[in-house]
Amino acid sequence: MLALLIPGLLFTPLALAVLCLLVNFRIGRLFSWVGIIVQVLVALGLWATVADQGGLYYDLGGWAAPLGIELRVDGLAVTFVLLTAVVASAAALHAGAYLDPRKGYQSYFWPLLWFLWAGLNGVWLAGDLFNLYVGLELISLAAVGLVALGGEAPALRAALRYLYAALLGSLGYLLAVALVYGSYGTLSLSGIAELAADHPPAPLILVLAALGLALKTALFPLHFWLPAAHGIAKSPVSALLSALVVKASFYIMARLWLEMGEQAGSIWLAQGLGALGAAGVVVGSWQAFRQSRLKMVVAYSSVAQIGYLFLLFPLSWGVATTTAELAQQGITLHLISHALAKAAMFLAAGNLILAVGNPQVSALAGVSRFLPFSLFSFGLAAVSLMGLPPSGGFVAKWLLLQASLAAGQWWWIGVLLLGSLLSALYVFRIFRASFLETGSDDPFYHPPRSLEVIPMALAVMAIGLGFVANLPLTVMALPVGGGVP
Repeated sequence: MLALLIPGLLFTPLALAVLCLLVNFRIGRLFSWVGIIVQVLVALGLWATVADQGGLYYDLGGWAAPLGIELRVDGLAVTFVLLTAVVASAAALHAGAYLDPRKGYQSYFWPLLWFLWAGLNGVWLAGDLFNLYVGLELISLAAVGLVALGGEAPALRAALRYLYAALLGSLGYLLAVALVYGSYGTLSLSGIAELAADHPPAPLILVLAALGLALKTALFPLHFWLPAAHGIAKSPVSALLSALVVKASFYIMARLWLEMGEQAGSIWLAQGLGALGAAGVVVGSWQAFRQSRLKMVVAYSSVAQIGYLFLLFPLSWGVATTTAELAQQGITLHLISHALAKAAMFLAAGNLILAVGNPQVSALAGVSRFLPFSLFSFGLAAVSLMGLPPSGGFVAKWLLLQASLAAGQWWWIGVLLLGSLLSALYVFRIFRASFLETGSDDPFYHPPRSLEVIPMALAVMAIGLGFVANLPLTVMALPVGGGVP
């Protein structure tokens, strides 16, 4: 069974990408519907298999490392594979009705989506640094192409800025990979972890890897490319970028940090990354509050939410094992809840802009009366983003609060509380604009109900995650060879 499931996660998207390149928008959409069903079923099957039997190493094509490619299929990897299937499927279904098939260049959405999907699965499952790089590059190039699908000059400028940032970040990471191979003679994550216990990596390696991956993750103050790219892209593309793409580079950072343990850095590096994350929470939230365009509000919100992820480093270095586990659980749960909620917000924002015909927040006056469904989807997703109970975002922040107290690092508690308050400010500002009255007549275009149902489903998942948080946390903790008792 695994011999069919695991290769299907990598080769099926690549085959669909090539196939969709040869056809028009409508036929590509049809092929993609079939591919979505296959990917969701395969992701569910693999997740259930690992939850029942534990993780494993898988030699692609039967060739063992170092000649072949070894994939690490553990609980964390399959959870992100399933998350990718959920969010990418939602974005693709939304795009099928949202994009204009009369614009020929928008038919490239489908092959780029499948290249992106293959790259994401490759990153989640990779067991060595080089294949992590290959997956990361595939993700970056596909994401740049998706941003450029806006077709207008601002979209092309944003795509070029994104491309330059992605290439610079990749260069830093690739140089670090070369230095690691020169130092240890292997690129296997498990092999490096064993060797690093006796021979810690050189500081230059850590700095290059951290800078390159932080740039691709848009950690403050390296976030200059993100708001323009996420804000100008088509809404289904923005959902993919914010929910999944920026998480891939952070995933690599976290994997390296947790694999090498305390050999991966120092207290100064850990606290420094946490401080930059905290600054991102404050600055990103404040910038979101100041924006006049709806999608730019959501885009700057992504800068703030990314900042929370970097609390992993100070809360998992030099602390008790139980405290580090609390931090890891809080960060991974925040990553999942943010992916679901932010995808829902971007899709709902796209519906609202389509309805009012104007990207400005001020144009939302009257939306609450005539278009309550899309507005409610936006607000429900914001509940998780603000960390209000009973959402998945609340459980994630609660775990991080406990980790901060257990670690004796009380200053992160202030960051978590201030971030929630600032999130409420920019969300309530949008709702204030929507509750203003414009008259008794309905002046808005009403999107198809299918466009409104998709963000609502994602928002409900983000809220529902708070009720079943123990299930994904249990599976994510499964190492290679460890099953649920």
